Amino acid sequence: METTKKNKSLADLTITAITLMIVAAILYYLCQYFFKQSQAEETNDAQVEAYVNPVSARVGGYIAQIRFEENAIVHQGDTLVVLDDREYRIRVTEAEAALEDSRAQLIVLHTSIRASRTATTVNEDQISSAKARLWQQEQDMKRFRNLLQEEAVTGQEFEQVKARYDVASSEYNASQHTLTTSFSRIKELEAREALLLADIKRKTAILDFARVNLGYTVVTAPFTGRLGRRTIHEGLQIQPGQPLVSIINEGNKWVTANYKETQVAEMQPGQKVTIALDALPGKTYHGEIESIAGATGSKFTLLPPDNSTGNFVKITQRVPVKIRLTDPDLNAVKVGMNATVAIAKAQQR
Repeated sequence: METTKKNKSLADLTITAITLMIVAAILYYLCQYFFKQSQAEETNDAQVEAYVNPVSARVGGYIAQIRFEENAIVHQGDTLVVLDDREYRIRVTEAEAALEDSRAQLIVLHTSIRASRTATTVNEDQISSAKARLWQQEQDMKRFRNLLQEEAVTGQEFEQVKARYDVASSEYNASQHTLTTSFSRIKELEAREALLLADIKRKTAILDFARVNLGYTVVTAPFTGRLGRRTIHEGLQIQPGQPLVSIINEGNKWVTANYKETQVAEMQPGQKVTIALDALPGKTYHGEIESIAGATGSKFTLLPPDNSTGNFVKITQRVPVKIRLTDPDLNAVKVGMNATVAIAKAQQR
């Protein structure tokens, strides 16, 4: 009987001790929680972010080579994909031939202009010669008219002189018309020169565009970072603008912490932040507030809530806070990791 009572008392003491230990642990963690809450604004609604950009094709074609591995680190300018460029090389050759043809036409045109200008000099000399003959025939005409009045020459002789005068006058007029025609010809050739120069400029642009497209057949990394999944293979036909692979900018990472609206009143850019990642227990990272969003996260959604519809349930909103990581070594920090962020309240006063 006494043994049973002793065992019962021992069991009661054990239960009481365990209960007290549990209560003490609960009280300890509660005190620790409230102490942290009084010392810092904390949230576990945070994730690591970075720019994840798709590397897209600028031109279409068949993939000839793939020079990257999935999840590999690449540097800016590294070749990722090479397309079959035979078609683009033919276009460059075609554009070069068209440009050379226009340049050859311009050379021929310059030669024609020089020849026409030389011809105008010859025409001017011909006009001078024709003018001299016309003057001579005009003087003969005057003399024979006077002699005819004195009946010193026959009418036939006067008519012969008059005919020579008419011929000289026609030759003089023809020389002047020929000079006018030469000047018109030069103006026409100069107008054609302007057209050819414009055509050369257009074909030069076509050639430059063909060379640019040829360069686009080699797809390179836009910046240093880590590549994502590989979903393409050699021989695949791609279209302009088609994403080939994603690249993560490893040199620019930050944390987006979604604080409750009741926590951000005294937050300011530049405040120091401590960051703990769920994936890296025991490791603490540091940062500082870079910016605070101008609206709650719900306002950036595709269909923002409208409380004027009649059904209203008050929900505490969250404000995104961008935190720049200041630690030099962030290789272990992966984009998308969950984080717990704390900002000391003493900094906020």
